[in-house]
Amino acid sequence: MKIVKQAVKRSIGWSVDLMARSKVGRYLYEQIVRQSMGRTARVNHRGMDLLFAVPNMISRYRAETFSSKEPETLEWIDAIPEGSVLWDIGANVGLYSCYAAKQRGCKVFAFEPSVFNLELLARNIFTNGLVDFITIVSLPLCDALAINKLNMTTTDWGGAMSSFGVEYGHDGKPLVNVSIPQAEALLAAGEGHGHLKVFEFSTIGLSMDETVEFLGIPQPDYIKMDVDGIEHLILKGGEKTLRQAKGILIEINDNFSAQAKDASAYLQQAGFSFKEKKHAETYNAGKAMHTFNQIWVK
Repeated sequence: MKIVKQAVKRSIGWSVDLMARSKVGRYLYEQIVRQSMGRTARVNHRGMDLLFAVPNMISRYRAETFSSKEPETLEWIDAIPEGSVLWDIGANVGLYSCYAAKQRGCKVFAFEPSVFNLELLARNIFTNGLVDFITIVSLPLCDALAINKLNMTTTDWGGAMSSFGVEYGHDGKPLVNVSIPQAEALLAAGEGHGHLKVFEFSTIGLSMDETVEFLGIPQPDYIKMDVDGIEHLILKGGEKTLRQAKGILIEINDNFSAQAKDASAYLQQAGFSFKEKKHAETYNAGKAMHTFNQIWVK
């Protein structure tokens, strides 16, 4: 399979180079890209339809596993009172933002700094007619206002495992700088998942409290947070915001002790009580077996 994949990539690379040599070839290539970006997949959950852009395998996987990948997240959203303000921190391409807006009429603020995910996020919001319900915030959250780097482990549409201002991944282990071809080779060999930094750019990050104070974004009633490693740092910068919030669903890796311990402390200080932690049965084994969505309530 690895040999086949490498051969396919070489063939596609050769074909793209060949097309780039002529006006007709460049036009053909442009149409292929446009057609790919225009592809959508329909999702039906609890009788409600959503359409999501699926230009690549990762985005299609996210659409196809919408109901099964994180059922606890959907259940949590289903319990949010209608019309609530929801902050979706780490919105990715907007699957849960769109669901919360359409199913519960939430006013959603979708925080997503990845330049590769932002286009799909915007397309998904527009395609589902939710422009008046969802506001994109393209700045990363952290513990305090700062200029720093967003370190990315993939440049794929729909990719995850990015971290702002730190040199570690979702489980606290160090990131390793590699080129995209090197990363593809290592991942094909089953090595370095979530720890290979292939892309970075400098941007401005700010805390939850500063987001309300400086940007005038409404205080959240509910918070969904999945940022692959710096959840505890974001909580650190949200003392005032957390004290006023009513509920939070946050992804925590139990093996990342600093994250788990600090996140628990900040949430308790803000008046939250731990209710439960869940993940889908498919994650009972493998690399994500220690990662759960924790639900905290007041």
